[in-house]
Amino acid sequence: MTPERRERLLQVLNKRQNNLAVVLENVFDPHNISAVMRSCDAVGIQDIYVLNTRIPRHKKWGAKSSSSAAKWLTIHQYSDAALCFADLRNRYEKIFTTHLSGDAYNLYEIDLTRSVALVFGNEHTGVSEEIRKLADGNFIIPQVGIIKSLNISVACAVTIYEAYRQKNAAGQYDRRSLPGTRFDTLLNEWGFMPGEAD
Repeated sequence: MTPERRERLLQVLNKRQNNLAVVLENVFDPHNISAVMRSCDAVGIQDIYVLNTRIPRHKKWGAKSSSSAAKWLTIHQYSDAALCFADLRNRYEKIFTTHLSGDAYNLYEIDLTRSVALVFGNEHTGVSEEIRKLADGNFIIPQVGIIKSLNISVACAVTIYEAYRQKNAAGQYDRRSLPGTRFDTLLNEWGFMPGEAD
């Protein structure tokens, strides 16, 4: 690994946020998943949870949409919702789903500087009732148009950039978030990957 490459990897890893994750429930289109991955990489999210209980496990992602972001992220795939949420509960203080309901929080009223996992659902049916029951609450992205929904990858990007705004204002990007062992492991793994980090 050249000194320049190492410095670039260190810069990225120092911005990775250990207390923020995205969960995708039964998202069908791999290009939507890949677009989410690209946005997650952009704001320093390392962990994405892909839960498929109603559709087959994904074998690949849409490379054009992700710009190869997948190889820089840690992707956890599950087919069991209970197991997925048990793991999420071990890592994150709160879990919120995107769902239009009377008791939903406004995205801009949620404290996204805390430890949180954000769940986005299927392109047609949204987050399932089963998953909503396992979460701590729902949130909506305010809209004033006729169509009251956004494409999942757009909804995710809007949401995690609000998280970025809050966390950046709180100085959370100014200090390392990843634990030392994980930081070193990722640095070692990334050091052997070709491409985008140069």
